[in-house]
Amino acid sequence: MTNHSQHNLLHAYLDDELDLVRSMELEDHLVECGDCAHEVASYRALRERVWTDNLRYQAPASFRLRLLKEIREQENSDKQKVSVRARLPWWSWVVAAACLLLAATTFVLDFQQHRERNLMSEIVADHVRSLMAAHLTDVLNSDQHTVKPWFTGKLDFGPEVRDLSSDNFDLLGGRLEYIDGHGAAAIVYLRHEHVVNVFMWPSPGSDQEPQIMARQGFNLIEWKQAGMYYCAVSDLNQEELSELSATLRR
Repeated sequence: MTNHSQHNLLHAYLDDELDLVRSMELEDHLVECGDCAHEVASYRALRERVWTDNLRYQAPASFRLRLLKEIREQENSDKQKVSVRARLPWWSWVVAAACLLLAATTFVLDFQQHRERNLMSEIVADHVRSLMAAHLTDVLNSDQHTVKPWFTGKLDFGPEVRDLSSDNFDLLGGRLEYIDGHGAAAIVYLRHEHVVNVFMWPSPGSDQEPQIMARQGFNLIEWKQAGMYYCAVSDLNQEELSELSATLRR
């Protein structure tokens, strides 16, 4: 399969999750790319086969008898457990509740950390793809008053586009992205021949201070402000990337 940015939009296209502009762009791509067109046709054929085939299974009568027997045995077992619980001291319930709360908290934290790692990996992959596929921008322009209006009608929010040339971050343009299951904007800057992608999309909740991390040889800094999520990624050093974040947050 050819490595290009449209490939990660195929499932969203089949599920009618893309906006009109993105769908039309992808359909034009399918006309030119036989690999993607073949994959879309395969997905559709599989979906239609699942919908049309009779997948219902009629269980034998012996299964019903065995199921009823197991239900009765389970009911008897539950009655015995209730009898045992009635003899347990009150503090044992407190200990059990505390253990359950600890387990639930640990699960939620692990899930959030796993999701965050996946998101950072996806952002880095999109950054690398933009450098390799000669598709750094959809709109190539250093004028913020040209780049920002270009997104109108293509996203359900207005991305922040600022001219930072006075801070030695030259605006190159912007492009559409599809990250974490939704549309996103990528605003592209250049500093000392280093490309910086600033990804952004709406994210409810309170503001969050910038957090710096490294993934696959790239530096990332993410933050939330005024209902928007931001993540800047580049091979710039962390000090200069933090300078960009501080400038955008002003």
